[in-house]
Amino acid sequence: MILGMDWFTLAHVLISLIGIATGLVLLLALMGGRNPANWAAWFLTFTVLTNVTGFFFHNDHITPGQIVGVISLIALVLAIYALYGRNLVGVWRGTYVVTATIALYLNCFVLVIQSFQKIPFLHALAPGNPPNGPAFLIAQAIVLLALAGAGWIAWRAFKPLKF
Repeated sequence: MILGMDWFTLAHVLISLIGIATGLVLLLALMGGRNPANWAAWFLTFTVLTNVTGFFFHNDHITPGQIVGVISLIALVLAIYALYGRNLVGVWRGTYVVTATIALYLNCFVLVIQSFQKIPFLHALAPGNPPNGPAFLIAQAIVLLALAGAGWIAWRAFKPLKF
């Protein structure tokens, strides 16, 4: 065990953090009108892995995290198809930007929840499972507004070359 986590949990957390980091780099590039293929591939791969590994945790029933995972996987399938299957032509450009942003947001949404559940300082600000209280709601609102705003900018700025 490292940091109080078993190896599978640690791997899942690291995969999630890589997905978030590469997603933020990709979103910044899209906001600048670019789509670096390598960052897109890393983001999509690690975010799919994050969602898939999330289903391997033992649960007696369907959890909210699994529901978020399914929604994220639907967004990722659309983003992957838009990028690789339709080459971002026509409406697929916007579909790619929106669905990639949604997948990134959902990954960050879960990160905020997990942070408030697992980090003692944050848990003290918003106790409960799931966390509740003003600090938690403010953190989630900041993430939502920041990614929605960045996604809007990316949607307007990213115009791939015509094929």
